[in-house]
Amino acid sequence: MKNKPNIVARPPGKKARSLLEKDYQIISPSVRRLNPLFIESASDCMIKDVDGNEYLDFDSASAIMNVGHCHQDIVNAISQQSKKLIHYPWSNFSNELILKLGEKLIDLSPGTFNKRIFYSSSNSEAIEIAAKLLFWHTRKPIVLAYLNSYHGETLVAASLTSDKAVRRRHLPKSDLDVIHLPYPYCYRCPFKLNYPECDYLCLEYITDNVIGKIAPVEEISGLFFESIQGEGGIIVPPPEYFQKLKRLLDEYGILLVDDEAQTSIGRTGKWFGIENWKITPDLICFSNALASGLPLAVTISNADLMDWESESNINFVGGNTIACSVALQVIEVIKKERLLENSFNQGKYLVKRLNEMKETYNIIGDVRGKGLMIGIEIVDNSADKKPNEDEAKDIMDKCFRRGLVFTICGLSTLKITPPLTIKRDAIDEGLSIFEGALKEVYRKRYKKKS
Repeated sequence: MKNKPNIVARPPGKKARSLLEKDYQIISPSVRRLNPLFIESASDCMIKDVDGNEYLDFDSASAIMNVGHCHQDIVNAISQQSKKLIHYPWSNFSNELILKLGEKLIDLSPGTFNKRIFYSSSNSEAIEIAAKLLFWHTRKPIVLAYLNSYHGETLVAASLTSDKAVRRRHLPKSDLDVIHLPYPYCYRCPFKLNYPECDYLCLEYITDNVIGKIAPVEEISGLFFESIQGEGGIIVPPPEYFQKLKRLLDEYGILLVDDEAQTSIGRTGKWFGIENWKITPDLICFSNALASGLPLAVTISNADLMDWESESNINFVGGNTIACSVALQVIEVIKKERLLENSFNQGKYLVKRLNEMKETYNIIGDVRGKGLMIGIEIVDNSADKKPNEDEAKDIMDKCFRRGLVFTICGLSTLKITPPLTIKRDAIDEGLSIFEGALKEVYRKRYKKKS
């Protein structure tokens, strides 16, 4: 497959339609299906469906396949490790791979202090472990989180999450005592102000209305956050936000828990998204891209913080040897192919081109992101900023039928997260398809009005 879409059967094709009927019968309806795409194979930045259609992938499996699909070094790592040892619970018996990977991750993650690692199999699980560790270490029952956040689907992770009511509907409240704070969503400021004239009022809100008011400071253990809110709409905080936040929380002894599920392993042009703000969290949780989609998650913290006793927290699936072997290879591929630099440079180019389109099509309200994690917010018009989910879906659908795949997040934000291996010609190809769909939706809207 080359970096050029090839649609041979109008999607969904005959095979895809047949599989779609089975999908409705077999798979849980809780799983969303943004497009009727049934993938047969994939390579680098291209995916092929069961009807032979080839698509340019601007989603990379929800920002998971950072080194592209089926990279040969990753395939080799899976093959070689599967011949030696597939799995043995790391909580009972150790192996050299988990130590080797741990050393790499300690070196790559923010902070020069001593660190310790706990392996699990999903980011929701990594978040659960972080919450459990917070309570163990601090003995404080209250945690802070952000409005519009997404931290996972397990009960504690869902209690922290607040991007959509449906994620918590009919669920019993967990034992987690959570207070949600306004996130610095500057395009839609919750205080109806503009940056930088706002002077970070969202931070003042914490001291004026939460600490010592809603919650006694001596009972707050930590704050869970995403350096860039992913499912919430690719929301990027202003330049000094996290530095100011850390100074504020350090003053009260409140720990910072960084959820890097979507922003880690090079996605933003840095190993971890929070590095763009040059602060060091107390705990970091990440997974997804670490092992190219194989089930592997990590909770990493200051060694002094991870002070729980033997058997207080164990895991029988995390630290899988094949996943660890792949993770080590992912790190080497990113270094060898200079993918951090490519993420930064190609992302900068993408944002520039999309902002040029924004000047022409006023249905683009905002373009934002870091590296190859970019959001395009679709609105009624740039003056009133009213979200337009229908037109966002229409643009996505038209792109899909022309061979370009991406998803929607937030209220009406198109989420652009291609593999970090993507080259300029593939970006230009994708942008050409995107602008064609954008133009068609734009013209259809104004044709209706005339």
